[in-house]
Amino acid sequence: MGHNGLREPLRQLAANCSLPAALEAMGERWSFLILRGSFNGLYHFEEFQSELGIARNILANRLARLVDHGILARQTCADDRRKVEYRLTDKGYALLPTMVALRQWGERWETGMPATPVLVDARDHRRIAPVQVLSHDGRPLTKHDLLWSLPEDVEGEGRNAAEAAE
Repeated sequence: MGHNGLREPLRQLAANCSLPAALEAMGERWSFLILRGSFNGLYHFEEFQSELGIARNILANRLARLVDHGILARQTCADDRRKVEYRLTDKGYALLPTMVALRQWGERWETGMPATPVLVDARDHRRIAPVQVLSHDGRPLTKHDLLWSLPEDVEGEGRNAAEAAE
């Protein structure tokens, strides 16, 4: 990313940075696979267990963690109150771009080939575009277009927004 003399305070990241917080919420590989399963319509413990081949104790732990972090909601089934479903919350659905970006990254840099099945637009069945970092007006940005800024120096926020309103 562009260097303008300001950078993230890396020593203090654990306390107040969103990246370690997000990684803490997601945990590790199994949490991502459970999330992928949720996006693919799995709802029940037994479905996750059989589809993913995950040990029951690990699955119970990861589901509980995802529920604790508000990514999945645990609810009883309407048709059978003895059964429990795990459903994505709005917070969980908000992880979709991250999941797609990681999948695309893995295709390009790790496996070197497109994953099967292919993720397509439901409207026209065409492959989705690569996930990109976009500017506020929709322009694709590269690492050379980015820099860190203090909140009070961001256009349209904080002090600058108040001054513009006067």
